[in-house]
Amino acid sequence: MKKNKVLVLAAGALLLVSTAFGQAKLVEKVTKTGTELVIPYEKYVLPNGLTVIVHEDHSDPVVHVDVTYHVGSAREEIGKSGFAHFFEHMMFQGSDNVADEQHFKIVTESGGTLNGTTNRDRTNYFETVPANQLEKMLWLEADRMGFLLDAVTQQKFEIQRATVKNERGQNYDNRPYGLAFEKVSQALYPYGHPYSWLTIGYVEDLDRVNVNDLKNFFLRWYGPNNATVTVGGDVKPADVVKLVDKYFGSIPRGPEVAPVTLPAAQLGTTRYTSYVDNYARLPLLAITYPTVPNYHPDMAPLACLAQVLGQGRNSVLYQQLVKKQLALNASGFSQLSELSGELMFQFIPLPGKTLADMEALYRASLDSFEARGVTAEDVEKFKGGIESQLINGLQSVSGKASQLAAFQTFTGNPNKISELLKMYTSVTKEDVMRVYNQYIKGKPSVVLSILPKGQEKMAAAPDNFKIDTSGYKAPDYGYAGLNYSKAKDNFDRKKVPGNGANPVVKVPAFWRKNLPNGAKVIGTQNTEVPLVTFSVTIPGGHLAQAGDLKKAGLASLFSDMMAEDTKNYTAEQMAVELQKLGSSISVSSSTDGIVYSVQSLKKNFDKTLKLLEERMLNPKFTEDAFTRIQKQTLESFKAQKAQPDAVADAVFAKLNYGDNHILGMPQEGTEETVKAITLADIQNYYNNYMTSVDANVVVVGDITEAEVTPKLAFLNKLPKKKITLAKIDPTPAVDKTKVYLVDVPKAAQSEFRVGYTTGLKYDATGDYYKAYLMNWPLGGAFNSRINLNLREDKGWTYGARSFFSGDEHSGDYEFSSGIKAGATDSALAEVMREIKEYVQNGPTPDEVAFMKSAIGQADARNYETGFQKAAFVSRILNYNLPADFVAQQAKILQGMTPAQMKAIAQKQLKPEQMNILLVGDKATIMEKVKKLGYEVVELDADGKKMEGKTF
Repeated sequence: MKKNKVLVLAAGALLLVSTAFGQAKLVEKVTKTGTELVIPYEKYVLPNGLTVIVHEDHSDPVVHVDVTYHVGSAREEIGKSGFAHFFEHMMFQGSDNVADEQHFKIVTESGGTLNGTTNRDRTNYFETVPANQLEKMLWLEADRMGFLLDAVTQQKFEIQRATVKNERGQNYDNRPYGLAFEKVSQALYPYGHPYSWLTIGYVEDLDRVNVNDLKNFFLRWYGPNNATVTVGGDVKPADVVKLVDKYFGSIPRGPEVAPVTLPAAQLGTTRYTSYVDNYARLPLLAITYPTVPNYHPDMAPLACLAQVLGQGRNSVLYQQLVKKQLALNASGFSQLSELSGELMFQFIPLPGKTLADMEALYRASLDSFEARGVTAEDVEKFKGGIESQLINGLQSVSGKASQLAAFQTFTGNPNKISELLKMYTSVTKEDVMRVYNQYIKGKPSVVLSILPKGQEKMAAAPDNFKIDTSGYKAPDYGYAGLNYSKAKDNFDRKKVPGNGANPVVKVPAFWRKNLPNGAKVIGTQNTEVPLVTFSVTIPGGHLAQAGDLKKAGLASLFSDMMAEDTKNYTAEQMAVELQKLGSSISVSSSTDGIVYSVQSLKKNFDKTLKLLEERMLNPKFTEDAFTRIQKQTLESFKAQKAQPDAVADAVFAKLNYGDNHILGMPQEGTEETVKAITLADIQNYYNNYMTSVDANVVVVGDITEAEVTPKLAFLNKLPKKKITLAKIDPTPAVDKTKVYLVDVPKAAQSEFRVGYTTGLKYDATGDYYKAYLMNWPLGGAFNSRINLNLREDKGWTYGARSFFSGDEHSGDYEFSSGIKAGATDSALAEVMREIKEYVQNGPTPDEVAFMKSAIGQADARNYETGFQKAAFVSRILNYNLPADFVAQQAKILQGMTPAQMKAIAQKQLKPEQMNILLVGDKATIMEKVKKLGYEVVELDADGKKMEGKTF
């Protein structure tokens, strides 16, 4: 094949007209030289209009495939909301040459991971797999682009409709404040504007839609000329383009797609609206202003304005409302989409304040902001954070490929990241004040009051807005006369492509070091991006209160206090310095430690460590900070009581471990225990548990052992003393399987938790690891028996899984899911039947082979990012694992047989001795569940037995 000469511009592009590979025309090539932020790529266009972008990156043996269609809920109309998201689900249900439920299975069996997402403006489908699986992924994506509709059956349609309704129930209807953005959008945008509803759509529209509507939606928007295929990773562009040409090139072009053009939202006056939330226990106020589309010149100053007003300790709203203990939460963010954007502020008041008070306090805070102005420091820290954020997003090929795909879809220019960074780093104080005056000062907004039941009088103001439907005219999107035309090929698409040569997977090389002060250090170098991830874990944490349950939650409260003032910095000053550096330092509590986590650009690592030293060694525990955090913690418990999933997790732990066991207590504590904690307890925790002995230090990133070791000298300033944590007593076995019920009136779903404490502590190559393998076909993967039964076959849930969890102290087995309320009894019967059948018969040979292939090949994806590398070496350090433990696991995996897995199931799964917890609407589920024959015990939201409530 003749090729014309190609000119390449560093960090730039040159249009070409030559045919480079087959039918595909190379139109751009971007390479990187110097230090400019750029994602190298080659861009091609096929005759059918398909855009192809290839990013070559041989740092890890993985490849990411992304197919983005320029269609989201913005292409929908009144009465037919949720189509784009619904179709995302249908695209996983098989095509002419891929059987039902096989898409997930093929990708998983290939050692990959996959998903799809829909937003207002685009839908994307993506897979990350070992590099030898590239052709198979392109075959899969092409098959559903060109050969989907004949495989769309009424049965599949009905099941996915039920699944989408369950997703809406789980993520919106059954969650505190879940409908906030839906209500805001209805009031902000004109009737009929596609941004006036959520991407997931309305339930009544989902009920109304039929299979032919969905088919027309596909024919209109899912043509190759409305799509971009982006491939990143361990590939060669010529190979990728050849395969894309083979599998996508013959798919006929779809109808032409023009950009959506709609007028911006305009508010003549402030619109007040409200609703009563079945789950909320605290009221919430949301104030929203219309702004501009994505990539508008005001994009960057609006983001900076949102940060100055509503993000972090130095924000105006935090200082004026949260720190003064007038609000539990006060925050703001800028959200921009293709057609327009929103600037939204949210407030949850502390007791004694109404939402009207919150609105008045917010407007007074704006006065304070105007008097304060925007400082050079505000802009400097904003720029530091943005640079770090953009670089962070380039750690994985999925991050780079997704960025290229988004830039191409919305701007037509994949080479946008440097321009974007320049846009952000060019922001001035004057820009920020200008957009404040243009979009907020004196401007009307939507003011939404979310009201708990019984607090209807808490609204900021009476509703003054009703949706006006009079001017709506349904758009003509061109659905008439659409025809389904299939590709004609000179090869057999039914033949599944084979695997390429197995990639060579290397676990990260690491170094270990025991310091004289008793700390243990592990590290691994990663030079792909100039970042360092660093953590110090000091023994203590939740287990420190094992002997004093009356103050459970102390370690959690202590970690919150460690993020407050130090002797030389206020918390606000510390936050400013970190943001300028583009760094972060967070403090958290775990089961057995306090964790100090750091992320920094390499160039700023020394300065960041100095701030960490100040944080660790010079805390200043003040009464004001303690009172505020204690009050916020107590109020947050009310919010948690309104979340069925949070209630389920807390009560299930109590059922498994009992009232008088530290692991039966939430790590955050309870209302009673947190009220009992004093400022003196915080100081005593610091005095008793800060030590360098047995501290675990993890260093991952663009830094060597020789570089980092001298920087750890500050740890010598910690006390050198041995901390001995309490041993965890084994919990008695469950005497018999019972159902425990927590009533959430009118809940759309029932939260399920089924299981018990196993006594299996974490080990990498023993019974714990083998139990993990055993459970995989039952509930550990998308194609597991339980998930396929409850989600794909029945449509009762958005997802269901079972798993073993464990650490060096204890272990649990748990099934969890959110099930639609009306199917609670039927789902429970199915779950218990699946477990019993698996125990009795074990997995099939095919299930075992599938598991070996999936888990065995997935190792290629496990060490790509800094966080993944940190997790890997942390595990080695925490559990003193041998360097070859991954190889040992592979040997155990490949040697596993169906008979062995059956024996493990019979040893580890005890369906006759499990706790079954249901958190849902008693009126809907109680009588049906009782008919299953289990004893039913009713509990309150704290897990306490309600007198006379055993059935």
